[in-house]
Amino acid sequence: MPTPTDRVRRTKRSSIRVMFDLAERHDGDLVRLEVGEPDFDTPDHVIDAAMRAARGGATGYTSNAGLPACRDAIRERLAADYDVAYGREEIVVTVGGMEALHLAVLASVSPGEEVVAPGPTWPNYATQASLADGRFREVPMPAEAGFDLDADRMIEAMGEETGAVVLTTPSNPTGRVFDPDACRAVVEAAADHDAYVIADEVYLALTYDREPEAIAGYTDRPEHVLTVGSCSKTYAMTGWRLGWLAGDTHLIDEVVKVRESTTACASNIAQHAAIAALTGPQKPAEEMYRAFKRRRDLVVDRVESIDGLSCPRPEGAFYAFLDPDIDGDALPLAKHLLTEHGVVLAPGDGFGEAGRGRLRLSFANSSARIEEGFDRVEAGLATYEG
Repeated sequence: MPTPTDRVRRTKRSSIRVMFDLAERHDGDLVRLEVGEPDFDTPDHVIDAAMRAARGGATGYTSNAGLPACRDAIRERLAADYDVAYGREEIVVTVGGMEALHLAVLASVSPGEEVVAPGPTWPNYATQASLADGRFREVPMPAEAGFDLDADRMIEAMGEETGAVVLTTPSNPTGRVFDPDACRAVVEAAADHDAYVIADEVYLALTYDREPEAIAGYTDRPEHVLTVGSCSKTYAMTGWRLGWLAGDTHLIDEVVKVRESTTACASNIAQHAAIAALTGPQKPAEEMYRAFKRRRDLVVDRVESIDGLSCPRPEGAFYAFLDPDIDGDALPLAKHLLTEHGVVLAPGDGFGEAGRGRLRLSFANSSARIEEGFDRVEAGLATYEG
């Protein structure tokens, strides 16, 4: 029997999906706070645009880079919201932010080179590095500083084997928004090593305590920044699978060639939906933003009310990285909370060594369910003997 390749066999499932699968097999009422997916519906005008496109014949292939109108909509939104100047030829429309990350890593990391990221970090970056025959290197950020970006630690970790550095701001899993000065210093150091910084900014519009700023908009070396974005979180369009990768044409031209042998193009219909989302009324997105911000405040209040529980203040995205003050891994605690108390969270161990012993809570759920979830977490912590 043929054996799958090492690059496939060494890939591990994330702890998020482990908990998701356990929850799917569990009977009874569960409060699901493990997956980062907005609980809102896609705005009506976006759905209407997609229906018109489908009925109007937009059901075939598009160019590998995407519809010109879609690339223009992305370009104009980045310029208007974040003061980032990209030309149409510097943008490729992708099948969600996930494909954009995959293409960015494939194009910037040679076999044996490292993808460097501050920890705790989203586990898929390690998989992306492995699939490119590269290596992943987590640089743990100090917990005592709330996992804020420590530029000196990141710069010290870079070397001749650094192919790319990933900065996720706002952060998944901590919700931290990295300081622009720290990001700027990391980009400068990466450029000195002839490496790219992959700016994963799919949560950028969900920035609560300051104006959102895109890394490519304020660095002095924008040609070394690859910007990853998506409609998924901002417009509640996760299932539409519509994202983008933006960068200098030298790299984007190569990426477009690769797409001929992968996905070919993003869905024609989804691209028309994205045009409507990006250029149409922004009121639905603004209402979702305000709801997430209210939920963030609720989460902060509930964490403060529970003895022995803490977390860095989420400044963006819709995650809280809880510290339940336990010894050892958090997976046993996560399973205890699910099976005994009916609340599902993601164990922080899956987000790298820096996340060991913590739990990621997603507040992409209603306020009522978040309240109920915290009631169950509080009860579960009181009975946990791990």
